[in-house]
Amino acid sequence: MSLAVRGRPARGRWDTTLCVCVAILAGLVLVAVTAPVWWTESTTATDPLAALQAPSIEHPMGTDAVGRDMLARVLGGARVSLAAALCVSVVGGLLGAALGIAAGLAGRLGDGVVMRVFDAMLAFPPVIFAMAVTLALGVGLVTACVGVTLSAIPYIGRVVRSDVLRVRGSGHVEAAHALGVPPWRIVVRHVIPHVAPTVLVQIASLFSFAIISVAALGFIGLGAQIPTPEWGTMITEGSALVLLGKWWVSTFPGIGLLLVTAATAIIAERVRVVLDPRRTPPRGIL
Repeated sequence: MSLAVRGRPARGRWDTTLCVCVAILAGLVLVAVTAPVWWTESTTATDPLAALQAPSIEHPMGTDAVGRDMLARVLGGARVSLAAALCVSVVGGLLGAALGIAAGLAGRLGDGVVMRVFDAMLAFPPVIFAMAVTLALGVGLVTACVGVTLSAIPYIGRVVRSDVLRVRGSGHVEAAHALGVPPWRIVVRHVIPHVAPTVLVQIASLFSFAIISVAALGFIGLGAQIPTPEWGTMITEGSALVLLGKWWVSTFPGIGLLLVTAATAIIAERVRVVLDPRRTPPRGIL
């Protein structure tokens, strides 16, 4: 029996796909966070004598070209990649939402200035924009996160601005203006509660974009630098070894990246359906 009707989860029933994705993401986070307790191998210690060993009992995911344990590095890379994506999604989402709200409420002049800045930023593909920012600030994981954050702000800001304009033109907000309700109270009581679902959806969507973008910058050498374990950098290190039959060096971090990206994308879509702002009833005028 279908668990969704017209793209929306059936009320009162479990969404199996959502539950699986949440379980995958939560399980990966739990394993990555607790890994130093139950797997004590170093993520950076090298052992040339154990270089490029295939997966075994001693090294369940094998070793890389300098003898580092791949299981420790994959789990360490999960902590780095997930933390970076979380910072990018939260900071980028809140900054984009703040600018979108300001543009929607600022009037024609302020709206025009903010939107022209957004248009200039949107003239570049987000990854290219993030690359330019990273190169300008200096190569590294922190600057890569800054670049991805800045590249995401205009997309979130435009979406939030459209929601603010919709709410600002609604009947209950116009009635509040007519009754002399202070502007700050209208913003707090009507604008922010109505755009909050949109912001949450955008943050959830940005998480999957952030983790793959940070990995992409690491893949081309602009993100985390050796020996920091990060999935994109690890895939780069192992890509040249695949032709030599050493498939495990890039395969395991690639699987982790695939699982997290797919799970977060599906979760974001389910959150979008549940928190659809069109389903949110208007609040009282006062």
